[in-house]
Amino acid sequence: MTAIFAHYGGDLLYGFGQTLLCSVIALFFSLIIGSMFAIFETTPIKTLRVIARIYIEVFRNIPLLVITMFFFVVIPMFVVKINGFAAGTIGLTIYTSAFIAETVRAGIQSVDPGQMEGARANGLTFWQSMQHVILPQAFRYVIPPLGNQFINLVKNSSVLAFVAGFDLMYQGNVIASDSLSTMSTYVCVGLLYLIITLPLSYWMRYLEKKLA
Repeated sequence: MTAIFAHYGGDLLYGFGQTLLCSVIALFFSLIIGSMFAIFETTPIKTLRVIARIYIEVFRNIPLLVITMFFFVVIPMFVVKINGFAAGTIGLTIYTSAFIAETVRAGIQSVDPGQMEGARANGLTFWQSMQHVILPQAFRYVIPPLGNQFINLVKNSSVLAFVAGFDLMYQGNVIASDSLSTMSTYVCVGLLYLIITLPLSYWMRYLEKKLA
């Protein structure tokens, strides 16, 4: 492993940076989009509920690689050219947001209905009640499953390797082919993934205990 790091350390660190950047971007936007569709699922407006259900069911049941390849192959043909990193990040964001939407929806529905009724009785609109009363409580309930989704997101970022996203997995594949040291290369890749996922896992546990 030391030989791999000595000869290919720069490539591995570049791939690590790409994976980290993709994960941060996808995590941020998937949380926003997922939360939005979770609210849509619980709104009294039927049209929004239908839109949210279609979005979630479609993207939750299509493989991540298919979504990514759509943005990598189809979108550049008919809309605008995007590189592999952008295609992978967009695909990962959409795919993860569908799962986060279901997680947040479960959290919203676990909040006592009387909380919403009380907020509305005090003059708050539905959206104000969600923002100030329901969502803060809902997120406390769903921290563990959200943590699992965030960790899965980091691992799923390896989809960038299929669209030349120059992520950690892509660099690992290139290095393994060049060095013929397959086991050492992928052990190094696995360790670098752990550098991202382990702190995230412990941080989510810390939040769970702090907000319990």
